[in-house]
Amino acid sequence: MQHGEGLGVVGVLGGMGPLATIDFMHKMLKATPAASDQEHVPVVVSSIPQVADRTAAFRGEGASPLAAMVASGRRLVEAGAGLVVMPCNTAHLWWDELGPALGLPMLHLVDAALAEVVDRAGAGARVGLLATDATIASGLYPNRTPPGSGLQWLLPTAGEMLQHVMPGIAAVKAGDLPTGRALLGQAADALARRGAQALLLGCTEIPLVIDADSAPLPVIDATGALARRAVAWSLAQRAPLAA
Repeated sequence: MQHGEGLGVVGVLGGMGPLATIDFMHKMLKATPAASDQEHVPVVVSSIPQVADRTAAFRGEGASPLAAMVASGRRLVEAGAGLVVMPCNTAHLWWDELGPALGLPMLHLVDAALAEVVDRAGAGARVGLLATDATIASGLYPNRTPPGSGLQWLLPTAGEMLQHVMPGIAAVKAGDLPTGRALLGQAADALARRGAQALLLGCTEIPLVIDADSAPLPVIDATGALARRAVAWSLAQRAPLAA
């Protein structure tokens, strides 16, 4: 099957976790200006959750997830995707190896989120980051901060990560959304008290329980940012066909 560049087929490498994949798909639908089924973005999804835990792998406490991610991604290639997106922040620690293995263009979730941070919060903003401890310890977001943006990062303390953030993410993965909402809400409140001007949701489980209505700060949702970029790519690919 030919790759889906001309059709604008988006391949979603999901399953990390499954509920976050569904949330990403919903946000793609919301971002699409469609009046009929035929105007929506063509998507193929590989939601195979049997991927080694990304945080444990980063710590050196578990197997690498790369082989399973490549296998899942190749299903998208075979299904005709023209682009791959991955709605999991921590999985982007294997970005450099994954892209060449699949041989398709990919959109980087962190870059999509950071562009929205700069656009909405402004240069020099103090940004509170909620994410897994692997995402934070790796510097995934600060290391990709756009040059000249002057963004200042406020991170949860070690105690907040241990008591609120990681247990909150685990609760969402287990389907216990009320507990996840309570724990992650405490972490968001702590960042606000320390002077954050905006809150970046840098784990795709977190937007399932924290949003603009419940957060104490303006929210930038990395999942939503990636969804909007994926939709824009697909519409741009199909535009020549409609001309």
